[in-house]
Parts: sequence; C-alpha cells; structure tokens
Amino acid sequence: MNKIEIPVKLTLSWLRKQYETRALKPEEVIEEIIQRSRDDEEMNIWITAPQMEHIQPYLDRLSELDFESSALWGIPFAIKDNIDLANVPTTAGCAEYSYTPSEHASVVERLLAAGAIPVGKTNLDQFATGLVGTRSPYGETHNSLRPELISGGSSSGSAISVARGQVAFSLGTDTAGSGRVPAALNDLVGLKPSLGAWPTKGVVPACASLDCVTVFSHSLEEAYKVDAVARGLDQEDPWSRDLAIPQAKLPKKFCLPKDDLTFYGPFAEEYKKAWDGAVQQIKQLKIEIEYIDYQFFAQAAAILYDGPFVAERWADLGDFINDHPGATFPVTEKVLRSGSEPKYDAASVFHSMHKLQEFKLKASKLLQDAVLVTPTAGGTWTRDQVREDPIKTNSDMGLYTNHCNLLDLCAVAVQAGEAAANLPFGITFFALSQNEGLIAGAAEAFVNNKTAKQETTLVAVCGLHMRGFPLEKQMLEFGASFIREDVTAEKYQFVKLSTEPAKPGLIKKQTGGKAIELEIWEMPLSSFGAFAALIPAPLGIGKVELKNGEEVPGFICEGYASEEAEDISDAGSWRKILLEI
Repeated sequence: MNKIEIPVKLTLSWLRKQYETRALKPEEVIEEIIQRSRDDEEMNIWITAPQMEHIQPYLDRLSELDFESSALWGIPFAIKDNIDLANVPTTAGCAEYSYTPSEHASVVERLLAAGAIPVGKTNLDQFATGLVGTRSPYGETHNSLRPELISGGSSSGSAISVARGQVAFSLGTDTAGSGRVPAALNDLVGLKPSLGAWPTKGVVPACASLDCVTVFSHSLEEAYKVDAVARGLDQEDPWSRDLAIPQAKLPKKFCLPKDDLTFYGPFAEEYKKAWDGAVQQIKQLKIEIEYIDYQFFAQAAAILYDGPFVAERWADLGDFINDHPGATFPVTEKVLRSGSEPKYDAASVFHSMHKLQEFKLKASKLLQDAVLVTPTAGGTWTRDQVREDPIKTNSDMGLYTNHCNLLDLCAVAVQAGEAAANLPFGITFFALSQNEGLIAGAAEAFVNNKTAKQETTLVAVCGLHMRGFPLEKQMLEFGASFIREDVTAEKYQFVKLSTEPAKPGLIKKQTGGKAIELEIWEMPLSSFGAFAALIPAPLGIGKVELKNGEEVPGFICEGYASEEAEDISDAGSWRKILLEI
C-alpha cells in the first residue's frame, strides 16, 4: 500500500478520518512532525522541540482509550511554554526561571484525557509580555509566511506550530491579545474564551486576574471542538468560572467603530483596504449595524499598560527579577519594572478599578445581544523595525486587543482575506462574557458567507502568467492571488512554442519526462470560466500533476504542438529560458 501523503495543514477532521480508516497511525504523524520541526529549526518555534522520547508515553496510552468517545484521540497539539506539562520544564521564556512540574496544568490534563498528544513546548515573548514574538532569549519566532515579518506574540511559537503543520491545534495564553494577534498574522483562528471559562491552574501568571488560556486552529469548528473539551469549572482554581459550552447564535446587531481607525506599519494602506473589504462582507450578512464611538474601548485598553495593572505583573515576578540580575530579556524587564514605579500606589489601583467599572457598565449596555467587530491588528512590522523601536511597535499591535479582558469580554479572531500577497488580514468578534454564543454565531456567519462568495480553485501556471511576466496582470484582474512556487511530477515535456511573444507548453508524457518549475495561484471559481475561455490553442486548462502527487487545474499543451516547437525540458523553468534570451 502506498504511503499516504500528510498534508501541510494538519486538521482534526482529516486526522480522525485517517485513523478511523486505519490509513494512518499516530506514530507516523508524530514522525512527520518531528521531521518538520527539524526542517523549521531556524524559525525558533520550540523551546522543548518534538522528540519521540517525550511523546511515546502518550502514544502508548492511546490503546487504553476508546477512539469513538475520545474526541481528540491521536491529535497532536503544542503547549505554550508558560503552561505546565508534567515532567517537562516550564521556562516562560527564561531559562533561569525554569522549573519542572510534577503535574499537568488543568487544561492540559483535560486534553490528554480526550486522547490528545502533546508534542512539545513552544517559544513565547518572555513571561508572556509582548505581542510581537521577538522578546525571547530562545530566538525570534519567524512569521510562517514571510520570515522578515513578526510572528505576533506572546504565543508566537504556538501559532507558528499550527501554521507550519507541526500540530493540529495549540494552546496559547491571552492577557492583552496574545491568543489573537498571532492568529491574524499567520492565517489562523484564535479563540479567547471568557475569563475563567478554561482553568488557568498550572499557568505561569502574567496578570492572574486577566489571564486566559486560548487555542489556535485552522478553523472555527475545530477551535470549538477543543473548547468543548477544555472548558469547565475547576474547583482548585480560584479564577475558574462555570460557563456553559457556547451555542452559536446570531447577534441582533454588529457594532462597528464610526470614526476612522488607526492603521500602522509598512502595510498600513493595505490593512485599511482589507478592513474596508471586511466591512462590506459584514454588511452582506443583513444584520443591523450600529456605528459606535470606539474611544472608550481605547481608554479602557490604556489602563492595561499605562496604568497600575502593570503592577500585577511586577507583584508576581518582581522578586525573581531582583534576585536574578541580567536573566530577563532587556525590553521585558523594562516593561515589568515599570510596575514598581511609585505612582502605582494603592490609591491609583482603586482609581483605575473604579474607572474600569464605569467602562464595563458602558460596554454591558452597548453589547446587549450585540457583537463588536474590529481589525485584530491594524498592521504589522518587520522584525528589524521592532528591534529599532520595541516599545512603540509592540504597543501598536495591541491597539484593538488590550481592552478585551479588562472589560470581561470573549473574543474570536478569524481570517478576512489578504491585505497583500502572503499577508493575511483578520478581524475579531467581541461579546460580553455571558454571550459567547454570539461571537460563535457571528464568526460562523461571516466565514460561511466569505467562503460562499469566494469559492476558489488552484491554477498551475508555468509561463507568461507567472509573477513578473506580462500576463501576471491578467491573473490579478481575474481576482487570483499567488500561493506558492512548486514543481511538477517528473512526467512532462516542456516546449517553446513558435508564437509571438514566445510562450511555453507543458505536455504530459507516458514515459520519461522532466520535473518543471511552476507557480500555484488561487482564483475565484466565478472568474475561472471566463479566464479559461481566453486561452488560445494549442494551450488549454487540464490537470497538472505535482511532485507530491496532487493534481491541480493548470496550463497544459496539446501534444501535436511539440512537432514544431523547441524542446526546453532540460531547462526545467521558463524563467531560466528568458534569462538566456
């Protein structure tokens, strides 16, 4: 039997199907994950990387669990390294702080009981203080799509482990946006349940009164499958609350900011256009929209780092920092030490608490049966830019996230298209803590509408339609977007047709043939027919076989054309041919 190809995106549904039909074993998935983690080692995803010696005991115990009743049987997941996994060090991104717990964090214990497989501990902004993914002595975690850009933090490694196909889902934490910003920057869903809905026992505190455990996944459906396992009261956790599993329900209205929003960074204009596009998609849902004054949300957000709440972080970590000079990442120590400033006295704490209570009342009135929608992030940065100005760039990343836990809101971040090539754009739905079903219903409606409106097909192109060539503009005019570079199976003859301008033809052979470089684009199905109709003979659209065995629609050439064409198969690429001309 042929070995099954494990896709780049690992999902619960695909893995469950393979296990159920015995087409794949969990051990085979773990072996692939270990190899992928080694291939991506320079991306600084892991602190404790996937290793079979750590994972094997969890594989062995699968034989004791019933597949049908174990919702996460054999599903690999990653754990942010401020969440305890028994007998594996918890570092919180600081080696000197490291300890080895004897027990699992409560939320991890629940996932293990459902059959999930923990594969490793992921990198983070040290002590979960940051939204950029660059504040770690274990290295800057790279963006999954564009390595020069930030990954988002603090749950950087957790998000990238999902995006790079090393787990099906991962655990993060979220105090100021750490479970949502990395989702936006890496084409993922980030679910932040209400405060206390998931237990935080066994989690290194950032701000204990505001901390949440979160999940990253490839879809809303799978995020909520994890939520159904992780959620519930923990009698040993003083912050735990008994909040029921959300039942998706549409809100009566959407609340959108009425004033122009702030966008920042090198792609500010692209992000603004993407937000305008998302608003248009929201309008298509035919739910009432109220444009609101967003300023009080921003004022509430400022309390987190510009007010005495930063002292809560210092209360937990101040003694360690004082006792271990030089152990803390410099910018992290600067942020944490700000919590010890004399201005943050007891009176200032109560002043901020009273102000925050006013904001909570206002939010409660505004969001009755309603959902607030904002960009998840108003932009992004290169890693170089963050190094040059670490405080301001990080602060900007929390512009639309910091208010959430302070106001006791739940949130889910979903994708809303691309701001530019390989630059995902996301939006977040917020609701009151008791109305988690509203964000579930609103996000589901948005995603389903977006999918229905934009059903797409992949298209393999190998000539003038590739990036940088004259007909690239035609791809863009038909709404296509570049996905990746790829290579055909070694079954093709590549010819240079005697046309003006010169163009290539791809002809599949029964025997022999070469592997030819090409590009994979994604095009709306609504445009595909009209696009294909413009292609002149002897070219056309057929199935192109890629090196991994996948077949995708793409440019092919009728066999008769080879009789008068120049064979350029040995070049293996149209770009190489043009460079020789």
